[in-house]
Amino acid sequence: MTLTHALNKTDFGSKENIGKVISEQEALELLSDWVKNDKLAFHMKQVGHLMKAYALQQGYEDQTVHMWYLAGLLHDADWDQWPDEHCSRIIEELEYREVDPRIIKAIASHGPRYFGVKPESEMDKMLYAFDELSGFVHAYSLMRPQGYEGMEVKGVKKRLKDKSFAAQVSRDDIADASERSGIPVEELIKFVIVNQLRGE
Repeated sequence: MTLTHALNKTDFGSKENIGKVISEQEALELLSDWVKNDKLAFHMKQVGHLMKAYALQQGYEDQTVHMWYLAGLLHDADWDQWPDEHCSRIIEELEYREVDPRIIKAIASHGPRYFGVKPESEMDKMLYAFDELSGFVHAYSLMRPQGYEGMEVKGVKKRLKDKSFAAQVSRDDIADASERSGIPVEELIKFVIVNQLRGE
């Protein structure tokens, strides 16, 4: 296994910053400043939306829901301009802004095969689970005349078996994320379909 963007550390941020977050407006401004690729920006908003929806479904308090949203929204913020430094740049930026270390850790662990950081918390695991899978399901929606409308889990699974479709999406990562989260791939797919980002 090649750690293409190995972070070479396991501690992120400062415990003194637990509970500290940036506002949604600040996060969206950061995204706008750093990400010029519209497709990537949509992906980040989509993952943020899914993270928020999942946290709400779990009944978490507003502060926790916001943390989950920020982790999803900003997880790929440095990919557009600094792909060779992904995800070191966004980690440094959030550490500088004194953001809760749990958010930073989730971002650092959203690609264990690449960054060498193990997803441990529920937020870590769900960000990893939604990242690749949401992009795959969205790619499938773009080839369907009705988009997400009427989409079925079995249709997505069929495409997952077709290695030529959305070939850049790692099936291994999707399977690994499902196993780590303890949630079957079928349930994750259904959640993504039901909670897709609308109006973009």
